[in-house]
Amino acid sequence: SNKNDILNALGPPSSKSTFNENIWIYIERKKESTSILTLGRKKLIKNNVLVVKLDNFGILKEKNIYDLNNYTNLKFSQTLTSQGYEKNSYVYNVLTSLRNKINAPITKKRTKK
Repeated sequence: SNKNDILNALGPPSSKSTFNENIWIYIERKKESTSILTLGRKKLIKNNVLVVKLDNFGILKEKNIYDLNNYTNLKFSQTLTSQGYEKNSYVYNVLTSLRNKINAPITKKRTKK
């Protein structure tokens, strides 16, 4: 399959990857109302996600289907994103100085009479 076949069969993707335009994500979600005793809460019936990976020429390279049963098998990265600034950096010092000047009380200059 290629990009055009996928668009004709499934339509435009629900989402595209932020970091790679060749990863398309299709989401199917269906909820059903439960009994009146549960105050109108909805039960999740379907929650299917199709992840389609294309190569640079638009040819289907890989597809993965995730449903309610295999979401628990997903592994997430445990690494943390570091801050873009540190307390001793130049940008931090400039922004702190500006904040202090903005928050400082306004002093009125005396005018000569």
